[in-house]
Amino acid sequence: MMHRFANPTRFVRLADRMLPWLFIVTLGSFAVGLYMALITSPPDYQQGDSVRIMYVHAPSAWMGLFGYMVLAGASFASLVWRHPLADAAAKASAPIGAAFTGLALLTGSLWGQPMWGTWWVWDARLTSMLVLFFLYLGYMALWSAIEDRQKASKAAAILALVGAINVPIIKFSVDWWNTLHQPASIMRQGGPSMDSAMLWPLGIMFVAFNAYYAMVLMWRIKAELAARKIETLRYNQAARQEGPAARQEGPAARQEGQAVLEEGS
Repeated sequence: MMHRFANPTRFVRLADRMLPWLFIVTLGSFAVGLYMALITSPPDYQQGDSVRIMYVHAPSAWMGLFGYMVLAGASFASLVWRHPLADAAAKASAPIGAAFTGLALLTGSLWGQPMWGTWWVWDARLTSMLVLFFLYLGYMALWSAIEDRQKASKAAAILALVGAINVPIIKFSVDWWNTLHQPASIMRQGGPSMDSAMLWPLGIMFVAFNAYYAMVLMWRIKAELAARKIETLRYNQAARQEGPAARQEGPAARQEGQAVLEEGS
């Protein structure tokens, strides 16, 4: 199944079919979820209306983690199996996951100030989420700093896999250490501890954030494939003008781009 969509043309066809539906699901679930979160859901008996930040904060934090798991999984596939679209998927996931992680940190500070009396505390959950944000930035910086695509892909993939150890630390930090952050209230033994009046809008917001991530990820992968195709076309044109010697001196990344171009033609 993983290699079925290794051909860029086949992936683009699938993405073109799915993107309109993902857009509809994203728009509809955001509309319903925000209405329920802001209008119909009750205030918390302790936190009051400030609990409504949860409907953005919790899905953002989850998507920050999920985006990094996609990034690490795609990086592993790129290193081990040389999957043609794996590094494109990892590269596409990084800025989306970074945006979600930044939003989780921002909304967490807005939520924490009235609850804890401070905008920030260096506890295990918040610190590990900040580390995740810096891992995203470091991954994107490696792609920008190294010109050769194959070297950039390998270096960024290694960083992604090393940083993956932070994911279980974030997940279990509230169980392993004493922190101000509340423990899990949804994915826990014994079932969710949240009332259904709050659980339903939160679940719909999770659907909205996941659909948005999938939609933007496909857009970004398509844009990356198009950029590689354009780069390869320009290189081939320049090589034809400069002669056979220039064609032989081309970097290995151009050869990879040529393969993408041939599969997509």
